[in-house]
Amino acid sequence: MELRPLIGKYWAAATLLLLAAALMLSTSCFASSIAKPSPPAATATTNFSDHSVLLTFRSLITKDPFGALSSWGNKSLHFCRWQGVACGKHGHRRGRVVGLDLGSLGLVGTISPSISNLTYLRRLHMPMNQFSGHIPHELGLLGDLKHLNLSDNALGGEIPVDLSRCSKLQTISLWYNNLQGTIPANLSRCSVLRTIELFANYLEGEIPSEIGTLQNLELLNLFDNGLNGSIPPELGNLKKLYLLDLSNNGLTGSIPAAIAKLHSLQYMDFGNNKLSGSVPASLSNLSSLSWLVLENNSLSGTISPSFGDLPYLNTFSLAGNNLVGDIPPSLGNLSFLTELRFARNYLSGVNMLTGTIPPSFGNLLNLVYLGLQFNNLVGVIPPSLFNISSLQKLDMQNNRLGGILPDYFGDKFPHLRGLALNGNKFHGHIPLSLFNCSMLNIVQLDNNSFYGTIPSSVGNLKILLKLRLDYNMLEANQAADWAFLDALTNCSHLQVLQLSFNRLRGVLPNSLSNLSTSLERLEILNNEIEGNIPEGIGGLTNLMALYMGPNLLTGPIPSSLGTLSKLNVISLVENRLSGEIPPTLGNLTQLIELYLTGNELTGQIPPSLGKCSLGILSLDNNNLTGKIPNEVFLADTIIDLSFQNNMLVGPIPSELGLLRNMVVVDFMGNMLTGEIPVSIGGCQSLQYLYVRQNLLHGSIPSTMKKLTGLQELDLSSNNLSGTIPEFFSSFAGLTYLNLSFNNLIGEVPDAGIFHNATAFSIVGNNGLCGGIPALGLPPCLKQSTRKKKFPRLPVVVSVSTILSLIFISFLIFQYGKHKSNKKQLDPIASSSQLPRVSYADLSRATDGFSTANLIGEGRFGSVYRGNMSLGEHSIVAVKILKLQERGASHSFLAECETLRYLRHRNLVKILTACSTIDPRQYDFKALVFEYLPNGNLDKWLHVNKGEHGGQQALNLCQRLSIVIDVASAVEYLHDFKPKPVVHCDLKPSNILLDSDMVAHVGDFGLARFINQQDRNQFQSSGWTAFRGTLGYAAPEYGIGNEVTTCGDVYSYGILLLEMFTGRSPTEENFQSELDLHSFVAAAFPNHLEVVADHNLIPLSEDTERDPNSLLNKEATLSCLASILRIGLICSKQLPAERMQMRDVVKELHKIKERLYPLRNNEGTFESQIAERTQEQAH
Repeated sequence: MELRPLIGKYWAAATLLLLAAALMLSTSCFASSIAKPSPPAATATTNFSDHSVLLTFRSLITKDPFGALSSWGNKSLHFCRWQGVACGKHGHRRGRVVGLDLGSLGLVGTISPSISNLTYLRRLHMPMNQFSGHIPHELGLLGDLKHLNLSDNALGGEIPVDLSRCSKLQTISLWYNNLQGTIPANLSRCSVLRTIELFANYLEGEIPSEIGTLQNLELLNLFDNGLNGSIPPELGNLKKLYLLDLSNNGLTGSIPAAIAKLHSLQYMDFGNNKLSGSVPASLSNLSSLSWLVLENNSLSGTISPSFGDLPYLNTFSLAGNNLVGDIPPSLGNLSFLTELRFARNYLSGVNMLTGTIPPSFGNLLNLVYLGLQFNNLVGVIPPSLFNISSLQKLDMQNNRLGGILPDYFGDKFPHLRGLALNGNKFHGHIPLSLFNCSMLNIVQLDNNSFYGTIPSSVGNLKILLKLRLDYNMLEANQAADWAFLDALTNCSHLQVLQLSFNRLRGVLPNSLSNLSTSLERLEILNNEIEGNIPEGIGGLTNLMALYMGPNLLTGPIPSSLGTLSKLNVISLVENRLSGEIPPTLGNLTQLIELYLTGNELTGQIPPSLGKCSLGILSLDNNNLTGKIPNEVFLADTIIDLSFQNNMLVGPIPSELGLLRNMVVVDFMGNMLTGEIPVSIGGCQSLQYLYVRQNLLHGSIPSTMKKLTGLQELDLSSNNLSGTIPEFFSSFAGLTYLNLSFNNLIGEVPDAGIFHNATAFSIVGNNGLCGGIPALGLPPCLKQSTRKKKFPRLPVVVSVSTILSLIFISFLIFQYGKHKSNKKQLDPIASSSQLPRVSYADLSRATDGFSTANLIGEGRFGSVYRGNMSLGEHSIVAVKILKLQERGASHSFLAECETLRYLRHRNLVKILTACSTIDPRQYDFKALVFEYLPNGNLDKWLHVNKGEHGGQQALNLCQRLSIVIDVASAVEYLHDFKPKPVVHCDLKPSNILLDSDMVAHVGDFGLARFINQQDRNQFQSSGWTAFRGTLGYAAPEYGIGNEVTTCGDVYSYGILLLEMFTGRSPTEENFQSELDLHSFVAAAFPNHLEVVADHNLIPLSEDTERDPNSLLNKEATLSCLASILRIGLICSKQLPAERMQMRDVVKELHKIKERLYPLRNNEGTFESQIAERTQEQAH
């Protein structure tokens, strides 16, 4: 959570009201002239005229809660004595109404147009009532009107253009109404106007440039409307203007230079618009400024040091823009500054000295709020900052700040109320002095590297609201280390407690139940906490979100959770909880998400859960029994329902069809019987349906043709019969279909998804025929004889045999189809050349898939080290597919389809595959690869102490060779004939290193062949549900575009930037405003020393050099510039602007040959492009 500034917009609005009040006091001479007179000696006609108007005005007042108008109409009291009425004393105004002052009386009604008959009215002041309707245009007849204030009412319609006829008007204040339309340009005719307040309405259109002719204007406030267009430069002519507020509109364009001519300006707020361009340095000439706010625009460029010359500046905000560069140290001269808000920019110092927080900030002794969050600042908190004892809120979250917080931290900030240092690189112990700041109510230290125990003195913070310590290395190993939880029971206002992703161990104390009843969010997931969940947790009556898994918790789920009526989310996943699901959870009518996956729960699913407002119900991987209760399907809010891998029996309830908003249904791995309910056609939003490994029978219902949004469907390993519905081929979004191991018969469709053999599986259905040739099925008999002659052979064969037959048939088909291009295509000759391995073979090789042999895990599989003899290989890598993961089966098919053809020294070599049934009768699929002993590249780039036998980080030469290896492999894929191959998931963890540190690209689970449309445009012919990994996937994939070779180029560009900066694109610091590409681009080409991996840059005083290179510091930076230039081009946003991989390979070889002209052809370093490409099989 971002800390809010202490002095905010509403304080500013109050200030404006005070300024407006000061203006009103300036009319005191006028007020004295209209002081309530003795009954005047005016004519009867005159008295009757004004008297009649006032009575007409009162007649439209429908509510007068304070009786303010009770005196109106009293015949014994002259109307000049009525409340709020002022009359003139002299001359022709004697006895005539000159002022109505009816502010803050709660009057309800409309404003009578007859008020225009008060000929001599000079002041109409009726703010803070509840007048509705329109502002009467007849007010334009009041030629003497000087002051018009109808603010804070409910008036609608447009501002009357006739007001321009009030030539003496000095103040027009209509703020906080429901006014619409545009600002009348002809208000410029009111040449003596001093105040225009129209803020907080619904005005639109442009700001009239004619306002710039109002030479007497002092205050212009248009805040919070819907104005658009640019800021008129003519506003620079308003020499007397001291307040200009145009914030919270939709203004565009740049800030006019003419604004810098407003030398009387004290308050300037252009925040929350769409302004662009730079922040004019000339604004620093406005020496009277005390408030300068330009936040939340699209301003760019740097911050001018000249802003440090504004002697009276009190509030300065440039937050939420696109500013770059250093924070000027000159800002430390702003001795009156109380608020500094520079959050959410790209402030990334261009060298290590100026990229830090300026030590001069220690001179800002009046500073109350310092907001530098969501930038890219580096270094430590300067010691001088601890001089600012007035500081109340310090927000530096999500930067790259580091170091150890000093022990005296809290003692220096006695008034501190909010502290946000999360998302940085701080380490060490949390200072005990921090908890001496008795006024602290927000502490956010999450996402750092703090270690040690959590101090029990945290209980000193009596008014603490939020404590976020998650994602650190904080420990609790014994009961005494949990004393902090006991202490937190003293924090009676605590609302948020986040301790997840630390190293908390031991038994969860019962004192958890004694935390503040104000607690709304409790997160302790991803620790190693043991013990039971206390039954007393039901006392946390305001709890809205509870996250307690994964941990090692045991025992039952407390039934008292059912008393927490405000709970929205319960997540107890991956613990060891046992017993039944408490039926009392059905009392939680506001419960939206319930996650109980991965426990040891038994018993039946409580029907009472149907009373919750569930959107997600996840009960996977437990031991639940019984039938699925019909009541669960009565909650029409459910979008994700998962009961995978339990022991549920009985039919699928027909009420499933009532869930029109359902997106995911997963019943996989149970013992459900009966048929697929025909009502399933009612789930018209369904995208993912998994019913694999049950006991369902009957045909696939025709009502499923209504499920046109399906993306993945798995009905495999049941007893379904009948034919494959033709309508599946019309589902445009269907990317994965598994109908294998059923009793389906008849013709396989050949359109839609059935046109792509890697997108569906029908193995194990002996009665199928036809389909595309790649399936190798027998042709179907003619319709007239099919029923009579269709074979039903009682043949018992292994799954691996079936797959081999299909594979051989497919190869024969491919050979016949492409025999004219056989030199371009070099597939595996026949399946008999692949050694056959069984489940038992792989189990023995990996010691029963022991965790001791686990060498890696990914989205779709786990990789084990195995000892088995396969040709020249005695050690292999075995990838076991996680078939319970959505898309895993498709990943297996895609990887087999791709790797059977590819041959390149920089691609991981597949040795064989296995597709069979394990001893539990579940599907089992595995791929066997050559074993590469140096692991994946990710572990070398982000090396931890003790890994790789203590080897140091990769040097420049090694990294350059690796990126050339990868580029060569990707070039080979993109130039492959007859169809290019797109890898779709290039990232360091998918690049493996052999004993010579030669790189091999692996993990083709997302790869696909593409049909070449023209030289620059490719379209995928394969599935599109997954398109890579966040941070590496091309931006065009995020908007649904088809995969292309350009997407691989983008991933390669990000990979290259990561290798030479040491920064991962998935770091917490990289938000939507800043990614790895823009981080490097901001420093390119002259300041690369800041962003480059410091392990690659030799110190200036180093005298030793690589004898085979020309490397020194200057040469290294030049090399890095050349390499990073390629990375920046490859990772451009627009695909058409990226390089081709063949050009990347050439450029990288040139760079290497310039750097290492003496390097011979030994080991991994080859110096000629021809030598690097001669092995490619194009």
